[in-house]
Amino acid sequence: MRKTFVSLIKTFLLIAALNAPASAEELPKPTGPVLLTVRGDISVTNNGETAEFDRDMLFALGATELTTSTIWTEGPQTFTGVTLKALAERLDIRGNQLQAVAVNDYAVDIPFSDAEDDAALLAIDRNGQPMKVRDKGPIWLIFPFDQDRKYRSEVYHSRSVWQLVAINVLP
Repeated sequence: MRKTFVSLIKTFLLIAALNAPASAEELPKPTGPVLLTVRGDISVTNNGETAEFDRDMLFALGATELTTSTIWTEGPQTFTGVTLKALAERLDIRGNQLQAVAVNDYAVDIPFSDAEDDAALLAIDRNGQPMKVRDKGPIWLIFPFDQDRKYRSEVYHSRSVWQLVAINVLP
């Protein structure tokens, strides 16, 4: 009787494991140049303790377009990329603070609340063209400055990191 019960439990656990969604934990390895590395308090990785993304992987999270003016550009610009929220959801980010790091090691802390709505955009293209390092690429963290007055402040301007290459998730 005990053997039968143990066998039933094992069978049940096996069926449950096979029916669990595997995609929540699987993140493919990049096949192109790595544009963004995320490390820290994340649940999903693809290179040890980090998650690395190439252009295609980022766009696979769901391309979003935002047209807005910035204090660094002339007139409205159309940015295409992925929301910080989509990235946070994909990696099951558990931290309270994000640290955005640029190629020149400029870093700024961003509260996780900025990733809880669809406002913050990890822009990869500007006006239909991939952004190069000399043009604030490969990634520029953009906010909808024209759509909401709260983003037209020194706080959000300082969070608009260009030449973004890494995000550290802090507890």
